[in-house]
Amino acid sequence: MIDEQTALIYTMVLVSAADRDMTDAELRMIGEIIGHLPIFRDYDREQLPAAAESCAELLADADGLDRAFDMIKGALTGRLTETAYALACDVAAADGDVQQEELRLLEMVRHRLEIDRLTAAAIERGARARFTTV
Repeated sequence: MIDEQTALIYTMVLVSAADRDMTDAELRMIGEIIGHLPIFRDYDREQLPAAAESCAELLADADGLDRAFDMIKGALTGRLTETAYALACDVAAADGDVQQEELRLLEMVRHRLEIDRLTAAAIERGARARFTTV
């Protein structure tokens, strides 16, 4: 079992690793999220590499993605599922190039965390607005 903060980190790592290329922008975004959001206020940032590595190791197994989703779902309360989806969208948008694999993973997150389509659309639009460049 993992705690809520680790579940949020797993969600971000899943999206970042979806296209098999964890970009510097995505990794920077994960660090910024952990450094600034209230949900991570008491999180020991020294634990981040170990949490990311344990998620990556889990994904190496044949059923790793399903197990990761089960762990995430088990750790998050209803109110934090939307937070997880919002963080996933921010990580996907961080490098300015959302790949098809990332879109598919976002869809899986939405379904596995039971986020309704209207809520998901609002979260996605917010991420698009935050990451639009000139």
